[in-house]
Amino acid sequence: MEWLASRVILLWGARRAGLAVLAGAFGALAQPPFSFVAALFVSFTFLVWLMDGSATAPGSGLFARWRSTFCLGWLFGFGYFVAGLWWLGNALLVDADEFAWALPLAVLGLPAVLAIFYGMATWIAGLFWSDGFGRLAALALGFGLAEWLRSFLFTGFPWNAIGYGVMPIPVLMQSDAVIGLFGVCALAVFVLSAPALLGTRRGMAGGLSLAVLLAAAHIGYGFYRLGQAPDIAAPDAGASAGTIVRLVQPVIDQARKMENADRIAVFEEHLSLSALPPKPGARRPDIIVWPETSVPFILTQNRDALARIGDVLQDGQILVAGVVRSEDAAPGQPPRYYNSVYAIDSQGQIVAAADKVHLTPFGEYLPFEDFWNEFGIGNIVDMPGGFTSGASRTLFTLPSGQVFYPLICYEAIFPDEITAAVGRASALLNITNDAWFGNTPGPYQHFLQSRLRAVETGLPLIRGANSGISAMIDGYGRIARGLDFDQKAVIDSTLGGSAHSIWSNYSRQTHFWLIIVTLVLIAGVSRLGLKIRLN
Repeated sequence: MEWLASRVILLWGARRAGLAVLAGAFGALAQPPFSFVAALFVSFTFLVWLMDGSATAPGSGLFARWRSTFCLGWLFGFGYFVAGLWWLGNALLVDADEFAWALPLAVLGLPAVLAIFYGMATWIAGLFWSDGFGRLAALALGFGLAEWLRSFLFTGFPWNAIGYGVMPIPVLMQSDAVIGLFGVCALAVFVLSAPALLGTRRGMAGGLSLAVLLAAAHIGYGFYRLGQAPDIAAPDAGASAGTIVRLVQPVIDQARKMENADRIAVFEEHLSLSALPPKPGARRPDIIVWPETSVPFILTQNRDALARIGDVLQDGQILVAGVVRSEDAAPGQPPRYYNSVYAIDSQGQIVAAADKVHLTPFGEYLPFEDFWNEFGIGNIVDMPGGFTSGASRTLFTLPSGQVFYPLICYEAIFPDEITAAVGRASALLNITNDAWFGNTPGPYQHFLQSRLRAVETGLPLIRGANSGISAMIDGYGRIARGLDFDQKAVIDSTLGGSAHSIWSNYSRQTHFWLIIVTLVLIAGVSRLGLKIRLN
C-alpha cells in the first residue's frame, strides 16, 4: 500500500488527470443497479492520495494549490457523473430527429457542470489539508457541503449523491432517518477515505479506529431499528383489514404516448389492467394507482373518458392517476399546463388534485426560454410554453380520509423539500414515468432515492411507475411487494403503517450542521498541528 500511495502521490500531468477521472467513474459502480459499495472505497482512497500530491506540494504558490485541488475534484466528479448519468441521453432519443443533436450536452455537458460541485469539495478540503487523519475530515467536510449545495443551487440536482452509494439495502438505510442524506454523505466520505491511511501511515491508528466506529454505528443502528420494526405487511391482501392499493404498471412505450392515433388505446390498456379481478380469496383494491402522465390527453376535456373510468371502478373505489391538467390563462394567451395527479371516484368525478411543484429543467420547462428559443431549442416534452409549476405543495386527501403526500417523478429526489405538512399524511405517493430512459441505470437509481424518502419520513411509500419500478414500501425502506422493470402487470398490497421515528426534517438538518462543525474542528486542529510541526 505504501508503494502504491507513493506512486499515486507523485503522478503528474495527463496520468494524474486520467487517474482522477477513472477513480470517479469507478465510484459510480456503487450506485444502482450495481450497488458495489466497495467501489467507493477504492475511489476515495485514490482521491486522498491524489490530493496529497496537490494540496501540500512544496514550492507551489497558494493560487496554484487552489487551482490544482479544484481541478482534481472536477476531474473526479466528471468521471463520476459521466459514468453515473450517461443514461440521460436516452430521453433525447425518444424523438431523435428533434433532439439527437443535444446528446453531448446531456452525456458530457451536465456532468461537466455537476463536477464543479466536486471541484468545490476538494478545494474546501485543500484549505484544511494536513498529513494525518484530519485530511479525511477535510475531505468529508468538502463533500458534505458540496452535496448539500448541489441539492438546491440552480434549481438543484442531488442525483446519485455519494450517500446513496452506502445505503443500498434497508439495514444500511436507517441512519438516514437520524442525520439525513447529507449527513450520511459527509460521514461516508470519511469512512470511504480511511483505507488511504494504510498507504501513508501517519494518523492511521486514530483514523481507522474512528472510521470503524462510524461504520459500526451505521450498520448497528440499522439492525437495531429494523429489530424494533414490526414484520413487513403480507404481500397479498387476503381478507385482512386495511387499505388495499393496486399499482398498475402498464409499460407503455414513450413514443406511443406521443402519437395521437394511439392515445385512446393507451388509455384503454390502463383501464383493462385496473379491471383485472383480485386473486382468489383476496379483497378488491380500494385505491388504484396509475403512473405519471398515464392519461395521454387532457382528461377534463374528455367527458367520455371520465365516464369510462366511472364504468370500470366499482362503488367506493378511487383511481389515482397522473394527468396533464390545463387551466385557462389571460385572453390571447395559451393555456397553462400542469403535471398533476387526480383522484377520481366511481362516478367519474375528480375529487382531489395536486400539481407538481419542482419541475424538471429542459424537460418540463426551459430556463431562460426566450434565449433558447432564439436558437430553435425547446422542451423535450412538447407542450406549448412548457409546464407551469404548482403554487405550493398540497396534501392529497381522498374521500375515505386517507391523506397522501404527493411527489411527482423527480420531486422524490429532494429530501429537504418535504415540508412539515408531511406529518399529517398517512403515506407518500410517488408516481413517475421513467420509460423516457429505457432499461438503463436511471430507473433503478430513481427507485433507491424514492425509498430513502420513506425512511426519512417514516411513512409508507406508494410508488407507481409506467415501466418500473413500482412497489409498496414501508416506512423502513423495505419492499412489501413490487414489480420488476418492464414487467407489465398489477400488484395488490396492503398499505402499511408508519415507522416509529422521533426525528423530523429539522432535526436531520440540525444533526447535519453538527457533523459539519465537528469536521471543521477536526480538520482545523489537524491543519494547525501540521503548521506547528513545519515551523
